Amino acid sequence: MAHIHDLTALEQAAAVRNRELSPVEITEHYLERAERLNEEVGAFVTLTADRALEEARKLEAQVLASDDPPPFLGVPIPVKDLNLVKDVPIFFGSAAYEGFIAPVDDSVVERLRDAGTIMLGKTSTPEFGLPCYTETAVGPPARTPWDLTRSAGGSSGGAAAAVAAGLAPAAHGSDGAGSIRIPASVCGLYGIKPTRGRISFAPIIPDLAGLSTNGPITRDVADAAALLDVMAHNNPGDLYWAPPPERGSFSAYVGVEPGRLRIARYATPVVPDADVHPEVLAAYESASALLESLGHEVVDIDPPFGADVVPEFVKLWFTFACMHPVAEGVESRLRPLTAWLRERGFATAAPDFLKAQSALQLATRFALLVTDEYDAVLTPTVTRPPVPVGWFEDVDTPEETFERMKRFAPFAATYNISGQPAVNLPLHWSPEGLPVGVMLAGRFGDEGTLISLSAQIEASVGGFWGERRPSVW
Repeated sequence: MAHIHDLTALEQAAAVRNRELSPVEITEHYLERAERLNEEVGAFVTLTADRALEEARKLEAQVLASDDPPPFLGVPIPVKDLNLVKDVPIFFGSAAYEGFIAPVDDSVVERLRDAGTIMLGKTSTPEFGLPCYTETAVGPPARTPWDLTRSAGGSSGGAAAAVAAGLAPAAHGSDGAGSIRIPASVCGLYGIKPTRGRISFAPIIPDLAGLSTNGPITRDVADAAALLDVMAHNNPGDLYWAPPPERGSFSAYVGVEPGRLRIARYATPVVPDADVHPEVLAAYESASALLESLGHEVVDIDPPFGADVVPEFVKLWFTFACMHPVAEGVESRLRPLTAWLRERGFATAAPDFLKAQSALQLATRFALLVTDEYDAVLTPTVTRPPVPVGWFEDVDTPEETFERMKRFAPFAATYNISGQPAVNLPLHWSPEGLPVGVMLAGRFGDEGTLISLSAQIEASVGGFWGERRPSVW
């Protein structure tokens, strides 16, 4: 071991259990790196150093006293700044929330704490989690560590930047239109968007259309599966529930041969004017060839969703931009894109919202008739390699920014519509050394097959996807 951050989250947990490393030692290591590198990486909006060290000291005593420690005892896992952590500032990516302190923990935060994790701080997210890039008025932009002139994506951009730069071994994220998979793609990481209803948003955040879910961002499959085991839970009042894994845990699928699978693929974006970059197509073709070399059948299909879902999804996005209350007198602190989205959201009539949601459910019912014929579906994750910081807003109007967002990430949001699980695989790097991911989606409730297949692919290309590291590592 050259550095603590070379270890995976599970390896760190094992080192703590074996008393080879202490929680304090691990926490101090990551805090030093975060304090030194965060300004250029933009991973954290809030570092909670004193709190993290206090938690580490308490857990250190627990190591000595416990014969059955929780799975991630002493491992630092930051929380995205869209989720509440009691007594810690939360910005939701917005200057309009400056000074607001979370009154309670989200239940997924409680699950992470019960698993023994230490919260280093809150990772950066764009305003209200709406854009697919992380540039805010409350902190530096989140940058992919593979090229610090380029965006880490969003809305879990800070989480992905933290993991890819070695500022955390893994991170909590969330995904409402690709917000785990997009930053995982541009930061060269593995990320899981779980099945709708897999992870509760209790006690405050509503489920509503079921587009969003929490999930893990990691360097390898085993860490992601184990974190999903920790995060998965439901609470009374949840609108959606997902069936439990047949093997009893998601970790049980790691290392289990998936057998010969039938995998569909398509690379035609649902957004009609979106172009797919040649490097993205190269990643897609390479992944297809790799799947065939592993013995799987790969079948071309037409996209299961048509372009008619795009305006309906956009209506929902406009209205969900209005969910966060903004106090009178601070509306001017909102970023132009957010203000533009909210203006259109407040102008959307309730019957139009309901019609849009109905149209998406109908489209999903027909789409699942297609995708359920296959064990998995392969697509690009995004349409381009990582773009420069500022690229999305280097236009004249917020509407043009929104159009760029739609063209950049047209593949990921379809699985937020359907509720299916989906993962980003960090399989390809451009000649310039930029990561380009591909996406696999599975049947509703079947993260297990995706995890088993992902682990098989990971093993075939070498641990940690070829042992690549960015220069800041």
